[in-house]
Amino acid sequence: MPRSLIILLGIAGAMIVLFGIREVSSIAGPVVLALVLVIAVSPVRSWLEARRAPVWLQVAVPFTIVVLVLLGMVGVLTIAGTQLASLLPTYTPQFQKLLSDAQRFAAEHGVSADMLNKGLSALDPGKILGLVQSLLGSLIGVLSSLFLIVVLLLAMCLDAPRLTRIIITGGGSSHLVAALATFTQKTRRYLIVSTVFGLLYAVIDVVALSLLDVPLPLLWGMLALIANYIPNIGFLIGLVPPAVLALLDGGVQTMLLVVVTYVASNVVTQSFILPKFLGDAVGLSTTVTFLSLIVWTFVLGALGALLAIPLSLLARALLIDSDPSAGWAEALVSGKAREG
Repeated sequence: MPRSLIILLGIAGAMIVLFGIREVSSIAGPVVLALVLVIAVSPVRSWLEARRAPVWLQVAVPFTIVVLVLLGMVGVLTIAGTQLASLLPTYTPQFQKLLSDAQRFAAEHGVSADMLNKGLSALDPGKILGLVQSLLGSLIGVLSSLFLIVVLLLAMCLDAPRLTRIIITGGGSSHLVAALATFTQKTRRYLIVSTVFGLLYAVIDVVALSLLDVPLPLLWGMLALIANYIPNIGFLIGLVPPAVLALLDGGVQTMLLVVVTYVASNVVTQSFILPKFLGDAVGLSTTVTFLSLIVWTFVLGALGALLAIPLSLLARALLIDSDPSAGWAEALVSGKAREG
């Protein structure tokens, strides 16, 4: 078949699959989340298995860890989201004063009031914080489906050892087995490193925001942790809401201190520390990472943004790494040619 026809058929098939997943996103999202969480805690199960722990303990310990983490996230997000909803209306006078001061400053320096009003309308803090509240609400909505997620987690924890042995010893394509093994390794390393550095971000942000008396520091620390899993734009998502709230609550100086703190911690970790730990573990170019964020957010919503990297790694394992003749495709998605 002509290469152009193969490409067109591949694109058509991908569109059908993506729109099909989108139609069942309420089920697909929790399934993917449960799979990623099981992969994340699989070293705990392997450690227990190496020490010949009982089978029930090999299942119960990783399962309990994941459930406690989910319950903790749901609790923190729910409480903080409720506090944010009650806090937002109290900042209307501050925003009006800020608008008046900006108009007065603009008039003194010859800036058109109409131009200023248009710019400030686009920076309405109510809209920005409302968007964050909507994002947190959608995340809580996903995590609140705990019954489905917990059942999936329990089933996957029970089946994980058996399925691993079947895949490895049951024949089939050795390339597919190797690709799936690589997927789990890359996903696990990505999750561990992102979680460690996300917790570091969160602690630094909570301490800094508490010292600056910015309201709801725990919420913004949790947002920084969650946003750390979102590639490319996660840093901005975590920065904008507390910066706007700092502007309304403490003025321009407080906002600048918040921005400097966030930028400094992000630059140091992302530019100097994180690459040494993560390296080429993901194997996705910057362009592919950004496109995957757009695609998976469209398909699965807020959960798709959080799981964009693991989902892209799974797609790469199934479609590219398992095919020995797909070296050109691997070069496109990773930015470097396949070795050997």
